[in-house]
Amino acid sequence: MNIVILAAGMGKRMRSALPKVLHPLAGRPLLAHVIDTARTLSPTRLVVVVGHGAEKVRDAVGAPDVQFAVQDKQLGTGHAVQQALPLLDPSVPTLVLYGDVPLTRASTLKRLLDAAGTERYGVLTVTVDDPTGYGRIVRDANGAVRKIVEQKDASDEERRIAEINTGIVVSPTRTLEAWLASLKNDNAQGEFYLTDVVERAIEAGVEVVTAQPDAEWETLGVNSKVQLAELERVHQRNVAYALLDAGVTLADPARIDVRGTLECGADVSIDVNCVFEGRVTLADNVSIGPNCVIRDASIGAGTRVDAYTHIEGGTTGAKVVLGPYARLRPGAVLGDEAHVGNFVEVKNAVMGHGAKANHLSYIGDSDIGARVNVGAGTITCNYDGANKHRTVIEDDVFIGSDTQLVAPVRVARGVTIAAGTTVWKDVGEGELVLNEKRQVSKTGYVRPTKKKV
Repeated sequence: MNIVILAAGMGKRMRSALPKVLHPLAGRPLLAHVIDTARTLSPTRLVVVVGHGAEKVRDAVGAPDVQFAVQDKQLGTGHAVQQALPLLDPSVPTLVLYGDVPLTRASTLKRLLDAAGTERYGVLTVTVDDPTGYGRIVRDANGAVRKIVEQKDASDEERRIAEINTGIVVSPTRTLEAWLASLKNDNAQGEFYLTDVVERAIEAGVEVVTAQPDAEWETLGVNSKVQLAELERVHQRNVAYALLDAGVTLADPARIDVRGTLECGADVSIDVNCVFEGRVTLADNVSIGPNCVIRDASIGAGTRVDAYTHIEGGTTGAKVVLGPYARLRPGAVLGDEAHVGNFVEVKNAVMGHGAKANHLSYIGDSDIGARVNVGAGTITCNYDGANKHRTVIEDDVFIGSDTQLVAPVRVARGVTIAAGTTVWKDVGEGELVLNEKRQVSKTGYVRPTKKKV
């Protein structure tokens, strides 16, 4: 089977310089969703027809298994498929999909392919309450498909037909080439319609069969930002219900966004307004508080992520406590039972079993051992203006508040660092570290008062 994906249109109603098929749904281009579905069908050839913004489209979805055909002038869907013909295998059928129709299920497409086989012409149709704007499926008295007529070319009687053409078709490839060559553009749009091929198939004595999807939203396309937003909600609703069916507790299924893949263990709970991007894994008994953003992360069993925590590229062990308002950046690795509290940022650093940084600290490019306590206001100073250096803090170190650790530096196990200390030299095991200070108190001091105007 060949698959051709039409992706040449400008999308004027999007009012954007970005090609329509590259606008994101669930964090990925519309066209990428269609290509992913196509791949599940294991096509012999996968061809994307590009036109407007062709280079941007190539850059966004180019892959070894994707070939590109160019439609320099957008003269209709039939003309677009013609551009792909030289790249197709004529011995197998060709399935035509659309780069702006992202939610069609593979199971629906298989149903159409099975109905058409190798010799029949198949059309995916759907029956809707309001068919306005769509091509109508015109059948004879026996229910056989006779033609597809576009809205602008339909009679009043034809416009009352509720079964519409989705544009998704499958055809024997050898005959498709001849049928496309015979198309005419004597219609209201002055375009060569792929929909007219059905009449050529009937004239040639080829049986035309149809199949319908399980849900109407599978066939919805995107022509405007309004439609894009509506389809985003459909997709997110589907994801949320799949999570619920898998046993995940969602405080509100309407207030979760998954822009990638989210894998959850048993007894996971997710509060409202959380966003998951890239590949995220939540192990058993993880709880996610409200308004969290988690990207490309793995969260260990029993971990609690409190409100407004942001995680990007982080990994945690079991029974970790994060937030509220914590931030894990790429390379952050937290051991079992570690705590990272409010307004603490961890980047490219490892925190050992039971290590804690509960308040207002920056930990970057560091290796922190087990049971280390990091006091409020602690900063690892890892950048010298040109290069970054590593800070190593061994097990059972106590770091007082407002400490600066100037890398490269190593603090041996069991060290105590007094509050307000700058550490720029390596410290031996069990030592107390402090900077010499003298506290001065003066008696009789009078605090200034505000002058009255």
